[in-house]
Amino acid sequence: MLKEARKEANLTQEQLANKVGTKKSYISRLENGKCDIQLSTLYRIFETGLSRKVNLLIG
Repeated sequence: MLKEARKEANLTQEQLANKVGTKKSYISRLENGKCDIQLSTLYRIFETGLSRKVNLLIG
């Protein structure tokens, strides 16, 4: 989902990383499911880096 959203925003991994204050390697690991993510970081990536709203649904 992150990779699709980043591509729709026409951003490279490096550009997204710069926007949210992290490293390209971290974005790459997230996109490939190689690491876990904190909820606060998820919000920052989508809302700040990709200008998208995040809704959390717990069922």
